[in-house]
Amino acid sequence: MSDTDDSGLVLAEQARKREPAFNLPGSLVAALALLTFVHVVRTYLLTPQQDEWVLLQFAFISARYLPQFMAADWAWLWTPVTYSFLHGSWEHLIFNGFWMVAFGAPVVRRIGTRRFLAFWCLSAAASVALHCAFHWGEVVVVIGASGVVSGLMGAAARFVFSPSGRISRQFAHLNRRLTIREAFSNRSVLVFSAIWFLTNFAIGFFQLFGGGEGASIAWEAHIGGFLFGFFFFPLFDPPLPEADPERRAG
Repeated sequence: MSDTDDSGLVLAEQARKREPAFNLPGSLVAALALLTFVHVVRTYLLTPQQDEWVLLQFAFISARYLPQFMAADWAWLWTPVTYSFLHGSWEHLIFNGFWMVAFGAPVVRRIGTRRFLAFWCLSAAASVALHCAFHWGEVVVVIGASGVVSGLMGAAARFVFSPSGRISRQFAHLNRRLTIREAFSNRSVLVFSAIWFLTNFAIGFFQLFGGGEGASIAWEAHIGGFLFGFFFFPLFDPPLPEADPERRAG
């Protein structure tokens, strides 16, 4: 090996060491900042009456889609997206933010800001579409970015796992996208997806038969988001250079 090769390896190693331990895409940071800003305004600046108006105008309620209500209230047009910017508590926001950082970062690095915005809107809508199918016409308020987070998880499952099953925090977005058949035969994807679905089904079971009080979790919306991210991620995945056939997949 030449001296030039040695110096190149040294520079690459030094660049890797200088890389920040906590490095997030700017658009993801902006999304987290917006979620936090909205919650701060609702929690500390608005009166209870004003916050109730915000919920009525921007939270998702499936009853809006009953024919007798659609003409009187145009909020059905935007609430399939705007509900995802509202949260019920700081715990709710922090929980969603944590998982958004974990799974959103590789997805955003891979698809870029514009596709991320489109993915956010469509995964949010897909999430409450499945929720609406189970709760048609009900006056159930749905808020939170959990559906979007679930969509990011489903999308990440198509490419973040290396052949060894591990996830590289900084370089997972460079992996080849798995086909549906490859994903269903990948042990890491299957285990991850199985645990995810079992957890959400358990939430639904205990809410249905546990008789718990207080706010419920829209677990159907989680499933809608995950399925959207998993099956429709190729529509957002940018085209790959002709010289890079190793990352191609159907």
